[in-house]
Amino acid sequence: MPSNTSLGPIILLVGLGLVALGLVVWSGALSWFGRLPGDIRVERPGVSVFAPITSMIVVSVVLSAMVGLFRWFGRP
Repeated sequence: MPSNTSLGPIILLVGLGLVALGLVVWSGALSWFGRLPGDIRVERPGVSVFAPITSMIVVSVVLSAMVGLFRWFGRP
């Protein structure tokens, strides 16, 4: 567990990352997300089902890569 002095910069970086992600989403650069081949969408009268399978695989790969990089650069 990191001490309080090293936790501040981590929280700051996470916040800046969220702001950057928010700006990207707001600009419309991720309009393709949720419409990838493999994302299942069924719309019928009275029923709407959406299963973003491929989109969640993309999210999983990106997050795994980010965690791997943080662990790689965080080694003593």
